Amino acid sequence: MVGIIVLLLVIWLVFAILGVVIKGLLWLAVIGIVLFVGTAAIGWIRRNSINK
Repeated sequence: MVGIIVLLLVIWLVFAILGVVIKGLLWLAVIGIVLFVGTAAIGWIRRNSINK
């Protein structure tokens, strides 16, 4: 499960960087950042619930 979350975080980060580098794809950066934060939050919540 952790491997999938890390893979998604890397993919979203790449999308965000591409969106910033290519000015016409600013929407891609926004989507990448939102998905990165969402995936990180889900991973954090699941990790904390497993440890309890």
